[in-house]
Amino acid sequence: MYKACIFDLDGTIADTVESIAYVGNKTLRHFHLEELPVESYNFYAGDGADELVRRMLQAVPGGAQADYEAVRVLYRKWFGENPFYHVKPFDGILELLDGLKEQGIKIAVFSNKPHEAAVEVVERIFGKDRFHKVQGQTANIPRKPSPVGALAIAEEFQISPKECIYCGDTNTDMDTGKAAGMFTIGVTWGFRPRKELEEHHADKIVDRPGEILDFAKGKEKER
Repeated sequence: MYKACIFDLDGTIADTVESIAYVGNKTLRHFHLEELPVESYNFYAGDGADELVRRMLQAVPGGAQADYEAVRVLYRKWFGENPFYHVKPFDGILELLDGLKEQGIKIAVFSNKPHEAAVEVVERIFGKDRFHKVQGQTANIPRKPSPVGALAIAEEFQISPKECIYCGDTNTDMDTGKAAGMFTIGVTWGFRPRKELEEHHADKIVDRPGEILDFAKGKEKER
């Protein structure tokens, strides 16, 4: 039986695309650039705010001529002021998390957000005590797909990476879990399509949170 389950944050346990699009489009308007459809942000998010801004500018006419640093700084400022616009847990996530804990499985979050922001978002949406560990980007924990953060969580839990499930919704998450030597579960309700998860060799792909709990509760390791 697995002893821990590590989750990506945005697009995996928290529905955040509207908050990202809201700030992104507000920033584009400020620089007299066209707004982008909310669904487009599914393909810009997942690799940190700086990369999101880069992708956002590449997608709009005139974006290549914009001052990337000025856009980046303003996006981060405005997002920091209002990071919870329409943010909520995906349906079934709270039941999944509580079910895993009832099984004695430790649960953690590993996000590409800066560490303080990741903790703030998780505590605001899920409460302070639901997760055993929340880890964001720091000077010592680089951005995913580096497995350093995932491995640090396993070490803190005093378990082997092979005893961990890593859940996420993007290619970056699947690459992270694979690099860490963990069992990877790709979720289809997040930012990216099933095909991307398949192409990055997810060990399992699920369409609803309850499938993760069913797997963790009753099945042997599929290695």
